[in-house]
Amino acid sequence: MNTLDKPAQVGLFVTCLVDMFRPSVGFATIKLLEAAGCQVSVPDAQTCCGQPAFNSGDRSTTQDIAKRTIEAFDGFEYVVGPSGSCIGMLHHYAELFDEKDPWKARAESLKARAYEVTTFLTEVIPLNLADLSLPIQATYHDSCAGLRELGIKQQPRELLAQVAGLTLNEMTESETCCGFGGTFCVKYPDISNRMVSNKTEHIVASQATLLLGGDMGCLLNMAGKLKRKGHAIEVRHVIEVLAGMTDEPAIGEAHYDLGQPAQGVQHAN
Repeated sequence: MNTLDKPAQVGLFVTCLVDMFRPSVGFATIKLLEAAGCQVSVPDAQTCCGQPAFNSGDRSTTQDIAKRTIEAFDGFEYVVGPSGSCIGMLHHYAELFDEKDPWKARAESLKARAYEVTTFLTEVIPLNLADLSLPIQATYHDSCAGLRELGIKQQPRELLAQVAGLTLNEMTESETCCGFGGTFCVKYPDISNRMVSNKTEHIVASQATLLLGGDMGCLLNMAGKLKRKGHAIEVRHVIEVLAGMTDEPAIGEAHYDLGQPAQGVQHAN
């Protein structure tokens, strides 16, 4: 546990896929941020980061989404989210506005305050995990956007190294795309399917029984392929393991409980 003289004011960027498919990832993020001594709020006005529109070339819609997001997180010392892909998109907002546009400076401010959660908990407010144990063999997938845009590689591994009993079996080509790629899997389904098939072969070859990652899109994609191929490998967001929240069924398993908000969570209007 970490304590701060004055709690850092953190706005949680939930992300669409966490909100719709895996709320426990949001609750786990809050739990760890609070353990690090932060005061966490969840702005109600937040929506999608705008990445689908951005990747499709719809600049106007992306600008509208960017402005809404910038306004939603005004006033927070930090903005933290459980997705390198979505936080990476927040970092792109400044590219959407001309130099003389006042929104550009506001976008630059958001970029300077926006962090993916494992980076935040290793480089901004380091968190020491106490009495956390999970005797299991795991492997880790490095998502494209987090790795290449934000440099997320060692941060989750440093945190996982604190989990007693957890052995990390690095898979072959852990840095290779799983084939999801947002709109890529829609535009090029055959190529996407081949890529995720290759990825699942590497996962199985690692002999791990738990697959971890930091982006829900990738995890949903790989969990689906593993399940269709009949492999009994659990898939979880890394933050769920770090928060000790592994009682719920893994991604893609039945009877998933949406859970309850962590105690003390504030919802900002």
